[in-house]
Amino acid sequence: MTKPKILVTSAAGHTGAAAVHELLAKGFPVRAFVRRKDARSIALEKAGAEIFVGDLLDYRDVRRSLIGVSRAYYAPPMGLNLLHNTMLFAIAAEEAKLEVVALLSQWTPHASHPSIITREHWISNQIYRWMPSVDVIHINPGLFAFIYLLGLPAVVHFGMLMGSFGEGRNAPPSNEDIARVAAGALADPATHVGKSYRPTGPKLISADDMAGILGKILERKVNYKDVPFKMFSKAAVAQGVALSDLAHIRYYVEDVQEGAFAVGAPTDHVLEVTGRAPEDFENIARRYIKNPSLIHPMLKAGSKPEAIGFLIKMLSTKAPDLDQWERDRGYPFLKNPVLSQQSAEWRASAERQQLNLLSPTNAAAPSQNLMARPCHVFLHEAFSTTVNKACIQFIK
Repeated sequence: MTKPKILVTSAAGHTGAAAVHELLAKGFPVRAFVRRKDARSIALEKAGAEIFVGDLLDYRDVRRSLIGVSRAYYAPPMGLNLLHNTMLFAIAAEEAKLEVVALLSQWTPHASHPSIITREHWISNQIYRWMPSVDVIHINPGLFAFIYLLGLPAVVHFGMLMGSFGEGRNAPPSNEDIARVAAGALADPATHVGKSYRPTGPKLISADDMAGILGKILERKVNYKDVPFKMFSKAAVAQGVALSDLAHIRYYVEDVQEGAFAVGAPTDHVLEVTGRAPEDFENIARRYIKNPSLIHPMLKAGSKPEAIGFLIKMLSTKAPDLDQWERDRGYPFLKNPVLSQQSAEWRASAERQQLNLLSPTNAAAPSQNLMARPCHVFLHEAFSTTVNKACIQFIK
């Protein structure tokens, strides 16, 4: 029997590329949505994927990418216009009458988080459940393992793991385990529809623990150095991290410090969906150190003189004013935002290892007139109205 074609967006990204390979290995025809034809997309094409080059913010491209597709792993690019992006894909998925979408989100979304990206993830998570004819599976990992390895040159050459994570613990998942969960759920979606999965590593560890593991791998002493976020941001800017990412990473660092990523972790979701135990940080780090492009496409351990040169560049880099950067772009600032650990609603769902989703009972009961109308008509109009309002509010 012919297997249904599956679309993977952000297919050259951290989880997208791995998901493409997983689905191909399972015998599914895969269409890989990429922004440009480059070495990464060519590698996917050689592996057997159909390459679709397009813009996820252009509805014409999104619509064309779904022709002949039955299921999708939708991994929205983190950054500007995330809500616009996710709403376009929801509309296109509904128009194409997909069977199911596996939606990549985050562990920390709730309605009053200080990060607009996290709030937009929260909005998207709610609205995707209201699509009248498309089922959804939520994939909501915490902080990825590769994040801790972005400073690899300093680790390799100076034995110094730098970050602003404090004593906060996490059970960081690999890109590949996240992809395996998404691919496993899409390969046989019937038992996964409506559920949320948080892939994690097998145990909670701190940045100090990670430094010890890296020392074991590199056979040298590695210490964790906790630095102010201002220093962390200087290093990130010097390394080429976009301010659109850094503006929100600052809040995720605070979430780590406050213990948000330790709540409900570790989970057994990787084993539940894939039948395989999750990778531990040591195995992940060994693989990523051998191939730093799995951490970042441009990252190299380099030589010691190059690492010294980067340190000089970092020290001379001006720390960005991220509040001003967001104000210049018209980002909405909440008067009293709260981090995830400070939200009672978020903690209640997180302790159950679940995504923070509104309960269906929180919705107002439909009027008698609405209840008298065909269910599919009511759902279609409710979804359309909600999406329109969300998009209008986002534009404002």
